[in-house]
Amino acid sequence: QVQLVESGGGLVQAGGSLRLSCVFSGSIFSLYAMSWDRQAPGKQRELVGSISSGGRTVYADSVKGRFTISRDNAKNTVYLEMSRLKPEDTDVYYCNTKENWGQGTQVTVSS
Repeated sequence: QVQLVESGGGLVQAGGSLRLSCVFSGSIFSLYAMSWDRQAPGKQRELVGSISSGGRTVYADSVKGRFTISRDNAKNTVYLEMSRLKPEDTDVYYCNTKENWGQGTQVTVSS
């Protein structure tokens, strides 16, 4: 019964930064690979990036160099740090284990 709760979304101007957080509960967090996906109406869901149980990361080309995923196993939390944000980054961002998804947090980037 994994549960995921995202937070940290909001409105930011282009070029700005945000940090999203996702708190995990219901199982042993340190054993799970974690991912961030994003989706908005009219868009396909996009995998933003993932972090393995060992801390290895992969990123979509669209965010590589701007976004960073990290995890704190002591806090059962995975983070998505977003920098140099662009209007096209406007989406609902979802933390997930592939089988379990959070409710999402809205990120809006204004130009």
